[in-house]
Amino acid sequence: MSLINLTAPGISSLTPYQPGKPMDELERELGITDIIKLASNENPFGPSPMAVAAAQQSLQEVSRYPDGNGFALRKALAEHHGVDPDCITIGNGSNEILELVARLFLVPGTQSMFSQHAFAVYPIAGAEAVVVPVQRETFQVDLYGMLTKLSDRVRVLFLANPNNPTGTWLPADELRAFIEKIPPQVVIVIDEAYFEYVDKPGYASAVDWINDFPNLLVTRTFSKIYGLAGFRMGYSVSQPQMAELLNRVRQPFNTNMPAQIAAVAALKDTQHLQKSRELNLAGMQQLETAFTALGLSYIPSAGNFICVNFECDSMPIYDALLQQGVIVRPIANYGMPTWLRITVGSEAENQRFLDVLKEVSG
Repeated sequence: MSLINLTAPGISSLTPYQPGKPMDELERELGITDIIKLASNENPFGPSPMAVAAAQQSLQEVSRYPDGNGFALRKALAEHHGVDPDCITIGNGSNEILELVARLFLVPGTQSMFSQHAFAVYPIAGAEAVVVPVQRETFQVDLYGMLTKLSDRVRVLFLANPNNPTGTWLPADELRAFIEKIPPQVVIVIDEAYFEYVDKPGYASAVDWINDFPNLLVTRTFSKIYGLAGFRMGYSVSQPQMAELLNRVRQPFNTNMPAQIAAVAALKDTQHLQKSRELNLAGMQQLETAFTALGLSYIPSAGNFICVNFECDSMPIYDALLQQGVIVRPIANYGMPTWLRITVGSEAENQRFLDVLKEVSG
């Protein structure tokens, strides 16, 4: 008997999450060096020096278990957001928070809902999924379409704002009006992994509305603008009752000591945050200008990445870039086989990518 026959219902139809290709893997395969990676939406300028120093100092205590309740980090995050510490749940990346929500609310017979071209983790959260097509011309999430597809079986609604991989975002007034129409038995998860990068008029964080909606949960991460992807630190903000439920299923010591301490320090370094934001905006303009000059269409993005359309199978271009030591992200698994997603790198990294792109696609 195959082991797949012993698994829970629905497992056989799931596809494992595919991360961006690691640099050392490409070096092993092709024997090349001087590789740049613009595939995983990491901060090319790295973490705050304050965070690195704090993590290094903490290594002297790694024989001890971390604080299982994350007191210092939850306190710092509560002050950062102006909420009570009981509203904060910390996770091994924001992905773990998504998994905890699924474990709590997606019982057999229920459904999750999310948009087409949404973050690849949502489909593997479990339960039957209701996938709502995006607006065709803009790739924007169709909030009206979601409302029309709601049923008594939907228990969790995932919305990324900005969305990955498309980079589209929802204005605050539209998102708030949408949330007000969602029945209280549906848990609304607003994934704000790229919140700190957003510089768009009319955008606001759903954290501001936590007190108004007991069924609302907002996730954040230290993996993107804070540059701590290797530490896997994320968290959520919700009303205390929701947070208490998450803590019932959260694993003991789910986040490690250096990660907790680095995250506290990272929150304090507002200068590094602002520098990263400004450099990302400049890099985004650099890429948009080049794509326009090359006659390539792209989706305007509020994150630290941008999707560009080659109007043909993008895999040969992806492979050609790999041969030259440039790693980007193919997104056929997101239903976008003619597109590539490019993380905004440093000015030099962006230029190298553009130079190689011209060479391989010319």
